[in-house]
Amino acid sequence: MLANGLKWVFERERNTMSSYLMLFLLLLDIYSRCVIAYLSSPHVGQEPAYTAQQSPVMSSPLALTASSAAPAVTDSYLSRCPSGGLCSRLPADCIICAFHHNCIYGRPASFTCRAKAGVHCVSDQSQPQQNFSLTLDCRFCWQLDPSQYRCSNSTSCMTVSCPRRLYNATCEALEHVHCLGKRVFQKRLFCNWTGGYKWSTALALSITLGGFGADRFYLGQWREGLGKLFSFGGLGIWTLIDVLLIAVGYVGPADGSLYI
Repeated sequence: MLANGLKWVFERERNTMSSYLMLFLLLLDIYSRCVIAYLSSPHVGQEPAYTAQQSPVMSSPLALTASSAAPAVTDSYLSRCPSGGLCSRLPADCIICAFHHNCIYGRPASFTCRAKAGVHCVSDQSQPQQNFSLTLDCRFCWQLDPSQYRCSNSTSCMTVSCPRRLYNATCEALEHVHCLGKRVFQKRLFCNWTGGYKWSTALALSITLGGFGADRFYLGQWREGLGKLFSFGGLGIWTLIDVLLIAVGYVGPADGSLYI
């Protein structure tokens, strides 16, 4: 009876060790796939250097930003400046403000502004006005909400990679948004461009014609498509795996873009 008890304990420990070993091998396989996908990217090692941003600490003494310099009267900004509107509603290119940095981040702060030469605006009482007070949240332009600025997009970085890739984007605050510091700034953004491939189309092809490699051909992966075509979808196993991988978004377009 003691021998049977020892045998049961031994078999239980062996089954537990087998389960841990299988889990370890599964995690190791997932990790190796991520590493191989990252190293196989043609842009590895070509990521641009990070550009340091301004410090968010706003405790410096009164200072005028670059936009405070009095520019010459040109048609470049006059064509974008409405005439006869409220001074506080003018676009940032139409006014000159004495922005100072000794304010509390995120709190409303008032700044003295004036309309640029050639720009005519009125006060809340519809009276002609040149100098006025502008109230806005104390924050630099690069600290704005993403909906308040636009950035350049990169079509040369891989969106489907592990880890996700970043690129240096040139961003500019929107015309009607007022902020401190430079209105054109650098941001580190995730690759998020699309080449026009639809996830629904790829999944439908994988389910219906995946055995002939139609899903891989659609995504621009010609080598994998030919492999599935001549192996009859890996005898059905490859087809089933591709349906799952495309369904969860693990397999994407060959150009590295996102689905639409």
